[in-house]
Amino acid sequence: MKPSAPASPDRRRFLMALAGTTAFWTTAAFADWHRALAAEPATPAAPRYFTAEEWRFLDAACEQLFPEDETGPGARTLGIVTFIDQQMDTPYGRGGLWFMSGPFEQGPANLGYQLPYAPREIYRLGIAGADRYCRDHYGHAFADLDHASQIAVLTAFEKQPILLGGTIPSGTFFEQVRTNTMEGAFSDPIHGGNRHLGGWVMLGFPGARADFMDWVDHYGPAYPLGSVSISGETV
Repeated sequence: MKPSAPASPDRRRFLMALAGTTAFWTTAAFADWHRALAAEPATPAAPRYFTAEEWRFLDAACEQLFPEDETGPGARTLGIVTFIDQQMDTPYGRGGLWFMSGPFEQGPANLGYQLPYAPREIYRLGIAGADRYCRDHYGHAFADLDHASQIAVLTAFEKQPILLGGTIPSGTFFEQVRTNTMEGAFSDPIHGGNRHLGGWVMLGFPGARADFMDWVDHYGPAYPLGSVSISGETV
């Protein structure tokens, strides 16, 4: 679990391991990219699945899990909640890609997922249970807590055997949010996240270019071409 500020060395090491290079954002490049985003008209996405309160929870939780710092953009800037919201309106979100027939027996981790809930139900029940937990222990919904309290809550959900709403293990809920947050940061922008390819630029990942043959045997120098989306968007 990493706080929003200051910049996290753990996050930098994680990104460097993914990319295998140190050719990420420069301070100037990140500032230029951030100014360009700020100059755009504010056009928040209309939720497809989440309620306003569920959106508030995810907006706060995802930003804690993937904070903006000097390394690059965070969840809010990358549109990660939009990505998750749109995923809930797909066969994946409805559990259409999962085997959802019983019996549902709790057992060792190698048995895999053993709950009767599709991802959208994990979110609906989990967020309601998480906000109830926060009100019981802190007096406010998660989105209204201060930074340190939000970190403490997410850490408890990750590490302690808490049942949210009496049905969702907090560890299952935490992992669902964490996994989808990472997917939203680094998936192709056509899926709603990785806004303006910010996650890929942060990694130095070229994206959906059709041909890399000219660079197969080039070891050492940074790849000189910008990231590009399946849609053709590029930077």
